[in-house]
Amino acid sequence: CEIDLRPGGLFRTVMRSPEGQENPSEGCYLEVVENTRLVWTDALERDFRPAAGSSGCFDGHFTAFILLEPHPEGTKYKAIAVHSSEKDRKTHEEMGFHEGWGTALDQLVAHVKTL
Repeated sequence: CEIDLRPGGLFRTVMRSPEGQENPSEGCYLEVVENTRLVWTDALERDFRPAAGSSGCFDGHFTAFILLEPHPEGTKYKAIAVHSSEKDRKTHEEMGFHEGWGTALDQLVAHVKTL
């Protein structure tokens, strides 16, 4: 994992399935607002340069939004993924996108509870 958490900064991650299959992803942070908003896309590379191809996860592109706001019981978390086409959205969904993000969020919540 490589993270340069600033607008124009690079992110590079590799997700590994339970079977050991690796799915690399690379992109650019678009917006970073501490404790409020994080937006990134795999359609761009470091410093907002257009990506040469797909990020490796699938053939299309997507932009992700993580939105946080105060809530009486803690923090409200909202995640949005915008795909470049309906076909790309469906492909990403069939790859387990929703389950993967849900699992990652559950792991994050469990970790935060240990702090």
